[in-house]
Amino acid sequence: MRSHYCGTITADQIDQDVTLCGWVDRRRDHGGVIFLDLRDREGIVQVVFDPDTEAHFARADKVRNEYVIAVKGRVRARTETTVNPNMPTGEIEILGKELEILNSAATPPFQLDEHIEVGEDVRLKYRYVDLRRPEMQERLRLRSRITSVIRRYLDDHGFMDIETPILTRATPEGARDYLVPSRTHEGKFFALPQSPQLFKQLLMVSGMDRYYQIARCFRDEDLRADRQPEFTQIDLETSFMTDEEIMTITEEMIRELLKEVLNVELGDFPRMPYAEAMERFGSDKPDLRIPLELVDVNDLMRQVDFKVFNGPANDPKGRVAALKVPGGASISRKQIDGYTKFVSIYGARGLAWIKVNDQAAGIEGLQSPILKFMPDDIVKQMMERLAVADGDIVFFGADKTKVVNEALGALRVKLGEDLNLFTSQWAPLWVVDFPMFEETGDGNWTSLHHPFTAPACSPEALEKDPAAALSVAYDMVLNGMELGGGSIRIHQLEMQQAVFRILGIGEDEAREKFGFLLDALTFGAPPHGGLAFGLDRLVMLMTGAKSIRDVIAFPKTQSASCVMTEAPGTVGNAQLRELNISLREKPGA
Repeated sequence: MRSHYCGTITADQIDQDVTLCGWVDRRRDHGGVIFLDLRDREGIVQVVFDPDTEAHFARADKVRNEYVIAVKGRVRARTETTVNPNMPTGEIEILGKELEILNSAATPPFQLDEHIEVGEDVRLKYRYVDLRRPEMQERLRLRSRITSVIRRYLDDHGFMDIETPILTRATPEGARDYLVPSRTHEGKFFALPQSPQLFKQLLMVSGMDRYYQIARCFRDEDLRADRQPEFTQIDLETSFMTDEEIMTITEEMIRELLKEVLNVELGDFPRMPYAEAMERFGSDKPDLRIPLELVDVNDLMRQVDFKVFNGPANDPKGRVAALKVPGGASISRKQIDGYTKFVSIYGARGLAWIKVNDQAAGIEGLQSPILKFMPDDIVKQMMERLAVADGDIVFFGADKTKVVNEALGALRVKLGEDLNLFTSQWAPLWVVDFPMFEETGDGNWTSLHHPFTAPACSPEALEKDPAAALSVAYDMVLNGMELGGGSIRIHQLEMQQAVFRILGIGEDEAREKFGFLLDALTFGAPPHGGLAFGLDRLVMLMTGAKSIRDVIAFPKTQSASCVMTEAPGTVGNAQLRELNISLREKPGA
């Protein structure tokens, strides 16, 4: 039906006849001449109809925004005074000769203008209209380009694109499974995969050597701006490669991706142990663009009578840390109250602070409601350790280590954003040497990553001291966002059984849930490992979007629903009977 896309017409086509199809972005009537801005996925071009083509001019007079039309015309140069340098097609226009209305359109629920603010609920309800906006089309076009570059890179490096099942069985990967009832197996359920983890390991046992997949994954968990119930990950697995080799090849992939798509040179990816990241930044995905760090002051606070500080300082599971903000003394009391409320989200019961007004004046040059509770010599030592200067402010966190890290780690990022403290545009990082396990509240253990991650020690050492065991795991972080995580996997039966025992998974349960994997490990499983990148997060970061919902064609809301299709929906009794399911009303409903 068409010879060209609207946005591809240039001065090279002047005096050529073209046929274009698209949506009317805007219609203007200027003194008997009608101008139509015609839009398709490649851009917008101006079409001019004058009364010489009487029938088609009359049709042009009838069209309105979002009508779908086909136009035949001749490309001509705009006059010097009408050239639009802000449009890729701004040097030319189409002199319309024929116009066919392919479909009319109701008035859109909102203007398709990037400068118009529209509520997300309306955008999602009319997503097919929202996706016409140039901003959204550009994001999805870039998403497509990203996957193309990644596929080409992995193809060129010997990876095979292999699909794994969507209908599988439930696995313990940290979130709830979406369950699918089986009609043919009464009372039994499939689960949608949280990841292809076990299948990609079995592909390594099968000798496929290098696998990848742009995989759909499903997790029934509470949502945030960077999470969805169904999401896409770039999943890969390799055999006979060390953790360093896997990090090198995937680091090169991300470096080439940003160079080709954004013309960005990422530079080196430093390695940082998990323990160091938590101590210095309170996070296992620190944003290194922000030059603020947490400093331990436990040793100093053990000596004070102030219970808010000496309690956590003397608790083996507690921490007192300081966060110095250069130039932050200008932060108002009202702003400090706002930051206090912010850290309460992470369990902090308050936010102590000291402003440095005049360092040369000693204690008299400091301002804080907590100074009266602390000996002068301790305050002096603390200020020396923090290397404060006039105009600085110091925030303190004192609580269980987890609470302090989460609260001050989040505050560090918020201060970086609010005060525009970023020192660079991009800051990549590998976080390595993760603990193998973390303790649950009831004294048991859970995997920090997943139970198939290889520890960096022997089975005997692992079982003797699970708390001290490190895993051969690695997370890629970019600008404070975890792009991907991976590990070397367990490939020996004895080690997998040891991990299951520590996790409280007995032999019968292990056989029931993972018998196929345990059997596979007895048939010559090679050393293997892999990594999975969150595609949605990667695209969000590369486009500068604020939410992954803005880089997914048809996302779900915060409540995991689709307001456009009204999913999830009810199911009729006949279909429920086929599935041998009956619904039970909640008490009090």
